[in-house]
Amino acid sequence: MSFDRLRTGSFDRPRTDGRATARAPGTCGELAQGMMDGIVCMVTCPIDQYSTATVELRTGSREVTAPTDSPKAKRAVTATLEYLDKKDIGGRLWLDSSLPRGKGMASSTADVAAAIAATGYAAGWELIPGEIAEIALGIEPSDGVMFPGVAVFDHRKGKVARSLGQPPAMHVVILDFGGSVNTEEFNREDRRAALEGTASQVKEAAGLIEEGIARGDAALIGRGATMSAEANQRVLFNPHLEAVKALAEETGAAGVNVAHSGTVIGLLVAGGGQDARVVAADARRLLPGLEGATCRRLVGGGVTRV
Repeated sequence: MSFDRLRTGSFDRPRTDGRATARAPGTCGELAQGMMDGIVCMVTCPIDQYSTATVELRTGSREVTAPTDSPKAKRAVTATLEYLDKKDIGGRLWLDSSLPRGKGMASSTADVAAAIAATGYAAGWELIPGEIAEIALGIEPSDGVMFPGVAVFDHRKGKVARSLGQPPAMHVVILDFGGSVNTEEFNREDRRAALEGTASQVKEAAGLIEEGIARGDAALIGRGATMSAEANQRVLFNPHLEAVKALAEETGAAGVNVAHSGTVIGLLVAGGGQDARVVAADARRLLPGLEGATCRRLVGGGVTRV
């Protein structure tokens, strides 16, 4: 699937003040991440937990007001107005999100993507995923949650953006052992040697996930995700991975995935939520140091108007 540039409306169309709301999903880390054919990419793992942004535009003022703890989403509104050549308009941004920060659940990207889309809608434009990604990458490296389905995405430069399709019925038991990762500091470090050293393993993992999406096969997806999680130990070591892998085998989970630049670990479970809740209960009972285990559905990505 390609993401060609497409908008509704015209740049010459006059526009009065507008208000719109959009939401973007968070993630449980990534199904895979690493170097693929010389480019560092991720395979997204969107979940049914969202950030919702409401933007109200005002003419006569260029000022944008936003929550003080969300400077990136505020920049996203300003950058979107510049992209739409509406530099003489200001506005206000509201955010509503339950996604925790610093865990690898794409909380920042979900805020930014939702804010970009809501700004576009409020200004009379429907921005496609590629445009949302372009604006978001001008602010920081971004997850690919703005793309439909499960997607392969170059989260640094956007050279790769490809949807693999919608995921089969699966849930993710999100395991939180505490701690956080500063993604800005993480992305500044030179990890090229480790990424090159795991490239063949990551490419194989991504291939298994792609095949699993095409076949609707949760076991293949889980196998690929586990392979990528193992490879990532050379990039960002997670001391709990082996214990979680053992629990996955014991409970019959499809596999394990990680936040490749965060702290959460996911247990991938095929089928409905009841099976996932059983696995979550086992995790709470058997995993030392676990601070939380929540069940979420694996969903297709994409920003939607509310």
